[in-house]
Amino acid sequence: MNNQKNLHAKLNSHMELNEIQAYIKNVIEIRGFGNQPVEQAMLLLIEEVGELAKAIRKEKTNMCIDKNKIKNYDTVEGEIADVFIVLTSVCNLLNINLYDVFYEKEKINVERNWKNDNKNNE
Repeated sequence: MNNQKNLHAKLNSHMELNEIQAYIKNVIEIRGFGNQPVEQAMLLLIEEVGELAKAIRKEKTNMCIDKNKIKNYDTVEGEIADVFIVLTSVCNLLNINLYDVFYEKEKINVERNWKNDNKNNE
């Protein structure tokens, strides 16, 4: 547990994405999930996205929710963090640099002609 706390103490808002990805790789190892097959990590990612949907439903809509289980649901912010952690873990398992693939995809996206009838886009 001390190693996790030491690593956490080094986190700061000025860290680059590569540093955060390395942090997540380290804590996943410490927590005992470093050898998890990518298929299991992917299933966990899907589960976390579902939990994010549930949290959004709970906090941001007027849809019905089981009040007996209300304590089981985390906040939207907490679930977004979980999705990010697990997505980054999937990238680590596949030896994918998250910043590099994001950057390359955005080079493609900025050349696309995006149409959104609800906004005026440049």
